[in-house]
Order: sequence, then structure tokens, then C-alpha cells
Amino acid sequence: MVVENLSRTKNAGDLKMVYFYRLVKSSIDIAGDWQAFSLQSYGIEIERQDILGDKLINICRDCIKTISPDRYKVHKLIKLLYDYNVSPIHLVDVIGDYVDKYILDFDKQIETIVY
Repeated sequence: MVVENLSRTKNAGDLKMVYFYRLVKSSIDIAGDWQAFSLQSYGIEIERQDILGDKLINICRDCIKTISPDRYKVHKLIKLLYDYNVSPIHLVDVIGDYVDKYILDFDKQIETIVY
């Protein structure tokens, strides 16, 4: 489910590139020793549509579905990507280190549920 959507347009001659930066919400299922439960998860999708004249000629999209249960942290990442006009091709390169760090937020949330 798309929770938030930022967009911008960049022109290069006759080519118009429309970028969409989406905050997406989903849930992940965790199987514990005694019970199974679902956790809310936020992720990012970036899409670029290349338009030549009035014709859509290409769509490029990438997504990291599960980043953190903390919406605010993921929102800040989307803002960073938007501010620097990051292409979907470079999504993982730009925020990969953040994702590696933020994924630990799920462990913290699991600890509060289990204990």
C-alpha cells in the first residue's frame, strides 16, 4: 500500500523523466517459538517514467519493501532520495547502509512483544 508519494519532473531535451518516490507499507510475518505475529513494515519504491513527446517509452522501477517498522526513519530516507533526484537504478547503492542499520529496528520491536 502506498502511504506517501513524492514526484518530480526532469527534462533533457525532448525527453521528459518523471520520478516517483513512494513510501510503501506492508506487514511481515514472524514465527516465534510459541506464537506467530505480524509486524508493520515500511519500505521505498522509486519509479522513473521516460516520456518522449506524448509517448511513454520506458519505465524503470526498484523497491526495497522492508526497511523498518519506523515510518519516520523511512520518510527521511525518501526525502533524501527525492532531494538528490536518485534514480531507481541507484536505490540500493545510495541507501543500502541505512537499510542494513534500520532492519535491526525489527529485532527491537520483536523483543518488546516477546518479553
